[in-house]
Amino acid sequence: MDIRPPRQDYIATLDLLRLAAALAVMFFHYFFRGAAAEGFLTEGYPLAAPFALYGYLGVNLFFLISGFVIAWSAENRRWDQFAIARFVRLYPGFLLCMTITFAIVFLAGTPLLPTSPGQYAANLSMFAPAFGQPFMDGVYWSIVLELVFYGWVTLALLAGLFQKRKLELIFIWLAISAWNEFVIGSSAARLLFITEFGSFFAAGVLLHHLHAHGRSLPALLLLAASFLISCGTLSVTQHWMLGHYGIAVSSANLVVANVVMHAALIGAVLLRHRVRPSALTLALGGLTYPLYLLHQNIGYLAINAAAPLAGKRFAAFGCIALMVFVSWAIWRTCERPAQRLLRIWLGRAVDAGLARFRRVSVGTQPAE
Repeated sequence: MDIRPPRQDYIATLDLLRLAAALAVMFFHYFFRGAAAEGFLTEGYPLAAPFALYGYLGVNLFFLISGFVIAWSAENRRWDQFAIARFVRLYPGFLLCMTITFAIVFLAGTPLLPTSPGQYAANLSMFAPAFGQPFMDGVYWSIVLELVFYGWVTLALLAGLFQKRKLELIFIWLAISAWNEFVIGSSAARLLFITEFGSFFAAGVLLHHLHAHGRSLPALLLLAASFLISCGTLSVTQHWMLGHYGIAVSSANLVVANVVMHAALIGAVLLRHRVRPSALTLALGGLTYPLYLLHQNIGYLAINAAAPLAGKRFAAFGCIALMVFVSWAIWRTCERPAQRLLRIWLGRAVDAGLARFRRVSVGTQPAE
């Protein structure tokens, strides 16, 4: 299968940054969480754990990148074009990786990772908890927040507000986020408005606005506000880490990590011309999504199976290499072709539906 050349507006550094975020989450799961409270791994990595525990911040970095990329994707697009592009980007890979995870975990039959056909059916919707079932893999919670974000962007495009009132919308979103996280603490608002992570998405959107439309004082002030709010909302996960794992993550270290994450995205955009887009960078970015979806539960099973034979260190790093290779193979041989076919089919279906709607609308207009 041939690999298409990257688009001229493709930013290779963003894909490399996305891969770094996925690897950070993987290191968190393999070298810290696996042997922590839940005991998914039979052996731990005490030397690596104090550093790997910060890997969960890779999700925050994902949200930062997503804000930038989604603002870019929505630029000069109709709402239906944007919605199709996002569905095509997410669902084929999700369906394939979720099915693979179900098959392997179901066949393994370990009590630590129970699963059932009912759980699989609920996960087909991507919103399994709404049907009373857990996610097939714990990382899927972040995909739900992405979908909520996409939904709000789609509504803003439909209402014609995304281009005309983007900064005003972000101001309102940041105000809701700060009010909920620091005053109210509503779990419903946290899900509906993504208030815990909204400042990360918003910072990405603002960085794209500055990149695409030039510097402006309102955008810079909103970016500063989003950064300050994000520093405060990091305490939510900090408290969860303390309650769940008994680990007191340093607030100072979290703020430093937040500075690094924001600087990394800014640097990736500013240094975009230093890394030449290529088939390699395209592949490294492409494998990131399958890698994120597949690595956790399957990785635990693989490491536990390999550790008694090869040692726990070789088992972990061998699993990382295997997951990267399998994710690349899925992206190249399955995900990309499925995305192309689905994009063509949905595009035609939506165009036909809009054309039919216009004919009906014209036919029902009163005669003048």
